[in-house]
Amino acid sequence: MSKEQRARLDAMLRRPRPEKPPTIEEIRAGFEALMSTIPVPGGIRTTRTVLGDRPALRVAPESGPRAGTILYFHGGGWVSGSPEAALSLTGHLVTRTGRTAYSVDYRLAPEHPFPAAIEDTLGAYRALLDGGTDPSALVFAGDSAGGGLAVTTCLAARDAGLPLPAALLAFSPGLDATRTGESMDTRAAHDPVFTRAAVEHTGAMCLAGADPRHPLLSPAVCADLTGFPPMLLQVGTNEILLDDSTRLAARARAAGVDVILDVTAGVPHVFPAFAGSLDEADEALDRAALFLDQRLRAAERAGLTP
Repeated sequence: MSKEQRARLDAMLRRPRPEKPPTIEEIRAGFEALMSTIPVPGGIRTTRTVLGDRPALRVAPESGPRAGTILYFHGGGWVSGSPEAALSLTGHLVTRTGRTAYSVDYRLAPEHPFPAAIEDTLGAYRALLDGGTDPSALVFAGDSAGGGLAVTTCLAARDAGLPLPAALLAFSPGLDATRTGESMDTRAAHDPVFTRAAVEHTGAMCLAGADPRHPLLSPAVCADLTGFPPMLLQVGTNEILLDDSTRLAARARAAGVDVILDVTAGVPHVFPAFAGSLDEADEALDRAALFLDQRLRAAERAGLTP
């Protein structure tokens, strides 16, 4: 682990705090500008496609895929982001596992507030199932808001009576619209990305008056996780959303769910995106790939096609 790498990343991510809340156009432009600086790994092929009634990006290894599918949900606070902006993380999972990923371009708030995004991600999952994908050969993955969607889409699928995926992988997931985690305050000085005011600003766009204690908005404090597949939650100590993951892990354990809470010290929100410039990011992605491989091996043994 490199203190120098972590210090450089922290300095790069810190920006002057705006005096007034940014507009949605400013939020989206800033997010796209940041994500455009993150390199995308080689060895992948991307194809535009459609899942359900939403655009999606198919990301496949150039060498030919192994059995198993990753359904990926991008981050961006439910108000920004795209499959292209998340291509670094999606690409690393594809190259490290040899599996094909589909990244969903779900609708964004404030134009499309809750529950639009979950309707879209659940629709994408239904489309894959209807197309013949075996749920035991599929995993949900996502970062930040998309990590939250990996959890809430699984909740929605379970409540709709659908078969559940083989596993969930979430990078720094957003899992609590009530913003009641202690880390919202105790980690505030350490977080180079978020402030309470910033996440409450974008959160209000997503909520649009909905009760933040709805299980699909705050699964870390309100959801029953009974019957969930195994989960891997990766999070850093330098983020105010730390307790979103720690509390979800506790709820999962209480519900008898296999869960790995993977906390890395001194790193920021969605730190695995910085693979190649942060040793901890590459190590975390290796652990994530191992977790997915372990959960998808059954698909290979059964001879399921990618």
